[in-house]
Amino acid sequence: MAEIYRQGIESGNATFETEVPDWESWDAARSPECRLVAEAGGAVIGYAALSPVSGRCVYGGVREAMIYIAAAARGRGVGGRLLRRLVEESEGHGIWTLQAGIFPENAASIRIFETAGFRILGTHEGLGRFHDGRWRDVVLMERRSGVAGVD
Repeated sequence: MAEIYRQGIESGNATFETEVPDWESWDAARSPECRLVAEAGGAVIGYAALSPVSGRCVYGGVREAMIYIAAAARGRGVGGRLLRRLVEESEGHGIWTLQAGIFPENAASIRIFETAGFRILGTHEGLGRFHDGRWRDVVLMERRSGVAGVD
């Protein structure tokens, strides 16, 4: 998983982060539920996880979704399968809203999230400064469950 995250960093279009976190830091920042791994030939080729968006109880059913795919496995449908499964499992855990922030240059990820029922809310222009000093936009996406959190 660390190698896949490193590849995401190196792609320049997956994260603002510049270093792969150690396991303890990564684990502490993620929700314990809905952690998925895709394997092929005994090797991990992708993973998906959720992160809380806030510690406030009103946001208890809202998570940020993340998916990372090994460079050699991209374009083979792994991301879409992981995201569909992540949506299903999240609803089973009572999560009513999934959010994602994606660089606009990462058109493939945006398409994968749209296919899984996410909609574009808008773009945060110049949301953060990338490690090379340039300001980067982030496309905000969300998927509201039709099952969890429905009265």
